[in-house]
Amino acid sequence: MSTSPLFHRDPLDPLDVVVIGAGQAGLALGHHLARRGSSFAILEAGPEVGHSWRARWDSLRLFSPAQYDSLPGLAFPAPPDTHPGKDDVADYLAAYAAHFALPVMVDTPVLRVHREGDGGFVVTTPKGTLRAAQVVVATGPFQLPRVPEVATRLDAQVTQLHSADYRNPGQLPAGGHVLVVGAANSGLQIAAELASSRTVTVAVGSQPTELPQRVAHRDLFFWLSKAGFFTLPAHSRVARRLRSRGDIVIGTRSSALRRRGIGFRPRLTGLAGRTARFADGSALDVDAVLWATGYRTDYSWLHVPGVVVDGEVRHQRGVTEVPGLYFIGLPWQTCRGSALLGFVGKDAAELDEVMAARATGTATNPTATAVPSNRATVAR
Repeated sequence: MSTSPLFHRDPLDPLDVVVIGAGQAGLALGHHLARRGSSFAILEAGPEVGHSWRARWDSLRLFSPAQYDSLPGLAFPAPPDTHPGKDDVADYLAAYAAHFALPVMVDTPVLRVHREGDGGFVVTTPKGTLRAAQVVVATGPFQLPRVPEVATRLDAQVTQLHSADYRNPGQLPAGGHVLVVGAANSGLQIAAELASSRTVTVAVGSQPTELPQRVAHRDLFFWLSKAGFFTLPAHSRVARRLRSRGDIVIGTRSSALRRRGIGFRPRLTGLAGRTARFADGSALDVDAVLWATGYRTDYSWLHVPGVVVDGEVRHQRGVTEVPGLYFIGLPWQTCRGSALLGFVGKDAAELDEVMAARATGTATNPTATAVPSNRATVAR
């Protein structure tokens, strides 16, 4: 992996590309950039490739089986129809970067990106500055944990954790009553784990669609892939309908959790001291709150006007209106699979072709108008 010498590169000889983020999206694109001989660097804020996966809760397993988890050029090293854990994914991403000798620079958070007068980009990090003709933002959908303001009204003795900081039940009071706020994949999976040793209640803001992991003796991903679910165009009528319904929960059924004694309440409406109040007027005293309330994006370091408007990236299939600035790994960037481990490779190949054409001036429509992307939700 490359280190500081890149920061001493002649300013008159910028890199072709700087990729910000060494998750699955950034690495998949890096594979294509390497194949066509681009000079590039992939900047990773964490201490190692795969850090964002390794930092998630201990028992996390993918709901996609191994045969659907590969990045381009290297199969995921696990038997078909097994579901890798989060450390398996982190190990795979690190192995992927090493296998293709991708120029990843770890411990290199980006502090600022701006354009120069010649149309190139300056990328500022604590280690120094890089210049590049093109920049790709690959920071993913899980950036800053979202915790509602009402959390400040809890008694200081009530333990609070966001799912981003949760690792295992030992972080929460033994034998206490835990309120899990959020009923998407992360909320229900963590609730199921906590129920073995604690009393658990789940507050459901909106009821997501729940699907079983296996249907007719096949993994659900087999049927969804066969039906073209993951390649549905983002702006198709069916896709818009799916996006309006929000998260899809796979493999964890609320009905099964109820049978295990987990309670369910409607939307959380208030907190005071140790007491939580819900939309139906009921109340509950709790010892801990687990916030499975998702994430928000943070592009405060991106000093390029007009690209992020009201928190939303303006793009068309990852291409912004600013020449040379791209995104990859956004939810629904081109289709349902855009932000998923085993499906982002398709977007990476497409974006690489666009970038190559624009770099050489052979793009057929280099002034395509970007459109605002609709807010999309990825199952967590």
